[in-house]
Amino acid sequence: MTASYDLILKGGTVVNHDGEAVRDIAITDGRIADLGPLPHAKAAEVVDATGLHILPGVVDSQVHFREPGLEHKEDLESGSRAAVMGGVTAVFEMPNTKPLTTTAELLADKVRRARNRMFCDFAFYVGGTRENVHDIPALERLEGSAGIKVFMGSSTGDLLVDDESSLDRIIARISRRAAFHAEDEARLVSRMGERVPGNPSSHPVWRDEEAAVIATSRLARLAEKHRRRVHVLHISSAAEMTYLAGHKDWVSVEVTPHHLTLAAPDCYERLGTYAQMNPPVRDERHREAIWWGVRSGVVDVLGSDHAPHTREEKDHSYPGSHSGMTGVQTLVPIMLDHVNAGRLSLQRFVDLTSHGPQRLFGMIGKGRIAAGYDADLTIVDLKRRETITHAWMESRAGWTPYDGKEVTGWPVGTFVRGRRVMWQGEIIAPAAGQPVRFLEGQV
Repeated sequence: MTASYDLILKGGTVVNHDGEAVRDIAITDGRIADLGPLPHAKAAEVVDATGLHILPGVVDSQVHFREPGLEHKEDLESGSRAAVMGGVTAVFEMPNTKPLTTTAELLADKVRRARNRMFCDFAFYVGGTRENVHDIPALERLEGSAGIKVFMGSSTGDLLVDDESSLDRIIARISRRAAFHAEDEARLVSRMGERVPGNPSSHPVWRDEEAAVIATSRLARLAEKHRRRVHVLHISSAAEMTYLAGHKDWVSVEVTPHHLTLAAPDCYERLGTYAQMNPPVRDERHREAIWWGVRSGVVDVLGSDHAPHTREEKDHSYPGSHSGMTGVQTLVPIMLDHVNAGRLSLQRFVDLTSHGPQRLFGMIGKGRIAAGYDADLTIVDLKRRETITHAWMESRAGWTPYDGKEVTGWPVGTFVRGRRVMWQGEIIAPAAGQPVRFLEGQV
């Protein structure tokens, strides 16, 4: 009897737990049903993937889509368009919106806004504060919750928890892995005089390596004290990476494409305030240390920290300019360019963007190309050369720090639960995003 499926992708090089090989992928009811060769199988739709690589759907576990309250920068629809155009199938979105995502009601509002309006699947972090610490066990398990996010240093928004006693209380209450922006607020305040008006290259002087390592080491110490899992976001410095290499029992590590790709002083000379991020892009010594963390396995995942602002907001004179840059749409092409340059293997890229997020956060049905899993697939042409441009951006912000950068390796297809959402540079399916499910989430 000939097997029949909803969709078959034929002839692509599948990158999964079994290595890299040309295989067919059969999909039924949004899930992977079989892996080839499947020469006699039938399907309602057949997609020829010859010459392309099929990766598990890329998960960007740190984005800021700005809705509600800041939709002039981005919203859930536009941010998710950028995601799928760049080959990203699921995102974890951050709580520094207006109002801040700190209650069950506000999380439910975000889920309602996102369902069938976002083009990719989604989960939302809930901001951990002094006021909601007793609610954390319940907030972690709500539908659509990615867990708890804490800002230890001030950035965009008002979710600041800068005293150790409050951090201690929050960490003691978490049961899932919680995410942290780790910069020491007291040191940032004490060093505000290091900011040079009109000179964004002073940004990493102000928000220096010491501010980062003080906060990161405090976080690791509290995690070890309470035996709780913590996730330190966007590591930017050599000292942090060296420290974290010896403190991995309870701490997982994220790095970003911009900290792996850009370096001072060049980025500030070329981009000015458009290179301004928190924590900042630092010099080559720090970038090399971050690459060492990738090669050595200290780093667990990649996140874009997509943090859009309007051109007007970025064009303010430093330090009045806003910190943040777009990144969700460029994560895949920038990192594939690094793959082609020999800086990391394709398997390591998959580990950082699919297997790693599944392993750390316990996503159900995502992160692997395997029978029974959601048919979330990122299809790429490793040989295709393209130039990233502002015009390609789907983000409402409409700009990228990589404008004019030629890359080798390009996303050509995005499948979300078996639906072909993006193909060859066009979004071809309506939005149908759903909440990511978690092993430690709501039952």
